[in-house]
Amino acid sequence: MPSTPTTVQVVAESPVDRALAFLESHSVYEKTGRIESPSTANIERLVQLLGDPHLAYRTIHVTGTNGKGSTTQMITRLLMAHGLKVGTYTSPHLERVNERMAINGEPISDEELAENVLAIAELETLVGTRLSYFEVLTAVAFRWFANSAVDVGVIEVGLLGRWDATNVVRSDVAVLTNVSLDHTEFAGPTHAHIAREKVGIVKPESVFVQGETRDDVQDIFAAVPCVRRVVRDQHFDVTSNELAVGGRLISVRTTRAKYEDVFVPLHGSHQGDNTAVAITAVEEFFDHAIAREVLDEGMSTASMPGRFEVLGRQPLVIVDGAHNVGGAEVCAEVFFNDFQVDGRRVLVVGMLKSRDAAELLGALRADEFDLVVCCTAPTPRGTPAAEVASAARASGCDTVHIAERPDAALAYAYQQLRAEDALLVAGSLYVVGAARPVLRELMP
Repeated sequence: MPSTPTTVQVVAESPVDRALAFLESHSVYEKTGRIESPSTANIERLVQLLGDPHLAYRTIHVTGTNGKGSTTQMITRLLMAHGLKVGTYTSPHLERVNERMAINGEPISDEELAENVLAIAELETLVGTRLSYFEVLTAVAFRWFANSAVDVGVIEVGLLGRWDATNVVRSDVAVLTNVSLDHTEFAGPTHAHIAREKVGIVKPESVFVQGETRDDVQDIFAAVPCVRRVVRDQHFDVTSNELAVGGRLISVRTTRAKYEDVFVPLHGSHQGDNTAVAITAVEEFFDHAIAREVLDEGMSTASMPGRFEVLGRQPLVIVDGAHNVGGAEVCAEVFFNDFQVDGRRVLVVGMLKSRDAAELLGALRADEFDLVVCCTAPTPRGTPAAEVASAARASGCDTVHIAERPDAALAYAYQQLRAEDALLVAGSLYVVGAARPVLRELMP
């Protein structure tokens, strides 16, 4: 008797699966040393093949060592409050790649992401070389924004500026928040080296909004061709910056107006500088002052996931992707100065191998925490938890616990907390990205 044929069901791979697989195949290789022959040729060729979508709308381009993410979000909200349709491109993402691009605050859907990624995939062979992960996503954002007919794109630089894939845009306003020593494996070792790379986003047709006031880089900035240069402490500044419930009350002076007691729902005195830069950038974009009701509407909706984000109150739970010394110093200042903690302070920390563990832990004031839980950042570039712990003990931390994975570190740390205690998760956006969904499950 013949055997019954076996029926095999073939499940077709969805466009979303194919798009994510294409992205994943481009995501594993990060440059780890100085760029000897930097070039934007690949992204220039790609956007040309796409019909130059990045030129279909006006653009505000934002760079800086710290604060560019918050500034980008503030600019976006102020433009939205003016009634514009705004495309925002940021990096990195915390939990889903969709977070990197949004229109009026709504991230791209899986289906739209897949359609745009697969359109790029079809063109990769025509570019003549393998694209980077960031080049693919940058082109996806440009194409999506153009096809969605945004009025303006607010584009955050990924790395430095001059050779960043985003630097094919022709910005109406180019924004530089500040200059600190970071990414010195790519550029440096001085502030001047970093400044030259960042100021490379300023085009002759751009208004240059400059938030950095260091004396040793002013000649570099002054030499850049632009429509005009608008400089903090000369043309705009923060006149008051007060702690408020749920954020800050900030007053800003520009050449066009004085804005008194603007509520910003973000934590830390450094948000005063970011607010002043954002307001000035939007003023320059429109070439007029901002109506007070529009300003209040825009600033009141500003948010920055993963950057001193308060997830819970009893116990106090905060995540901050402070991943360099400057960011860690600000994080520690806000944590210790702006929040009253009656109980114990617990730190969960993980970082990348490119960071000096002792230096970063010192900036975070890790020795002032009652418990430090060390984990390995979930990336091949993560520093092993045991090495972080060794640096923590050498830095004077009395009670140190090792948990290899962020989820285990968080489970252990959360078990130690009482209502009057505080938990800070910091040291890497990879750790913060892994922490947010775990904490949502742990917290009542």
